[in-house]
Amino acid sequence: MSDTNQSSLQLQPLLQRAAWLRKLYFTRAAFSFVWVALAFTVAKGSPVVATVLLVVYPAWDALANLWDARMTGGAKANPTQVLNAWISALVTVAVAVSLGLKLQLILAIFGAWAIVAGLLQLATAIRRRKSDKGQWVMMLSGAQSALAGGFFVAQQGSAAPVVQTFAGYAGVGAVYFLISGLVIWGRKAKVRNGG
Repeated sequence: MSDTNQSSLQLQPLLQRAAWLRKLYFTRAAFSFVWVALAFTVAKGSPVVATVLLVVYPAWDALANLWDARMTGGAKANPTQVLNAWISALVTVAVAVSLGLKLQLILAIFGAWAIVAGLLQLATAIRRRKSDKGQWVMMLSGAQSALAGGFFVAQQGSAAPVVQTFAGYAGVGAVYFLISGLVIWGRKAKVRNGG
């Protein structure tokens, strides 16, 4: 086998993983942009939609983390994503219960979640930085998430609208996912062109 064919075979798994991560990041960005649009439009006039959005967001995060772990080597290779998925699932239940009981704890719940999820995202990005492109963006996103979580906890008990307050956070997260996907897409084009 020639060196060219061998290097091409070695490159295939990396390109497949890059394609998968790009797809994940673009999907997560699209979901968050739609969520933010609904939060600033329909949810303003509909408490039911606002409630659904608050429950759906952590549920989606749990699914996305499980999807990520499954497609990038499984649970053993991705402990931070699996832990993040479990925490997001617990947050989904906590949000649903607190909304059902009309407890004013949503910003505190989301704040604590944003801190933990951000630190886990940061840990995942650090672990992936050598093998996957675009992880510097995910590191920034994780750090920003942890900081935003502290802000949410501090806002607990204020008159700030919960959905719209959290929508700003979700919008910034969407931008991070979009940029990371674009970085991977640009790197793929460069590799294919022999760069």
